[in-house]
Amino acid sequence: MRPLVFPYATPHLLQRGDTEPVPVTKRVAWLPYASTQEAEQRLGGIPEGIQVDVYRADGASWPESIAEVEFYVLPYLKGEEVLDRVAEMKRLKVVQTLTAGVENFLPYVPEGVILCNAAGVHDTSTAELAVALALASGRHLDQYARNQTSGIWDFQLGISLADQRVLIIGYGHIGAAIERRLAGFEVASVTRVARRPRSEPVLVHAIQDLPKLLPDADVVFLVAPHTPETQGMIGSRELTALPDGAVLINVARGKLVDTDALLAETSTGRIRAALDVTEPEPLPPEHPLWRTPGVLISPHVGGPSSAFFPRADRLIAAQLGRFAAGKELENIVR
Repeated sequence: MRPLVFPYATPHLLQRGDTEPVPVTKRVAWLPYASTQEAEQRLGGIPEGIQVDVYRADGASWPESIAEVEFYVLPYLKGEEVLDRVAEMKRLKVVQTLTAGVENFLPYVPEGVILCNAAGVHDTSTAELAVALALASGRHLDQYARNQTSGIWDFQLGISLADQRVLIIGYGHIGAAIERRLAGFEVASVTRVARRPRSEPVLVHAIQDLPKLLPDADVVFLVAPHTPETQGMIGSRELTALPDGAVLINVARGKLVDTDALLAETSTGRIRAALDVTEPEPLPPEHPLWRTPGVLISPHVGGPSSAFFPRADRLIAAQLGRFAAGKELENIVR
């Protein structure tokens, strides 16, 4: 991670000879708020030397300071169109996303511009949803919700998280947050897998160990990032290796799972799936996964919750403060 140093990060006065002072121009940051007043309130103030323009990609015009913006926080839940005019951002130095994954933005960020993600911001929301999906799937809450509209009282034996063997694939911030939330559910065991194996502070297995770990996993949480190496990492071989009655919970990216293979395995009823992400996404209305018993689907809502906003505000405030002070930024992806 290279240091990030900006000259004249703090405004001061330059002396022209011994007489007329010349103020240093403030540096422009684009923030995804409704107004500068909202930005000041939610961030606890704006650092000295920073001029804020607001842009939420909600149909309003692009700010006139497009040629001057240096620090750009991308609006949340928007696509690559928020970088449509990046070529006009002649002074751009930092792009800060509000998502943990940045693969869709990466091709559009110019060389020499630092890209930072929102690692840590979505831990709480996504971990909550992951555990909720596991509980809802095992206790048939989706079926009961459908029965409610018709007044059907239909008892089914539930599958508890208690005494289940849990496998977390992708043991980063969110994976650790999931494990913390499982602490009160009396699971039998938690096994962790990541790209980088380690033994401290807890044992984390290498991704290459998956074939021998999957047969002993009743509940699989998939939270790995989407990379060329992880695309399609859960295919027919991996799904077949799972024991009968296992459930796959995917809160990462749909492309990590072979959809056809998942459909084939869940269609028999041998395993279940609870998916916050799919491939393709959105999942077309006619896709058979929608109607496969034992498959529960939510529309990629792991991040968007009330927990997102205060955590996003804290990240923006901290990163903007570092930028203004010429300090190294956090969460640098490239």
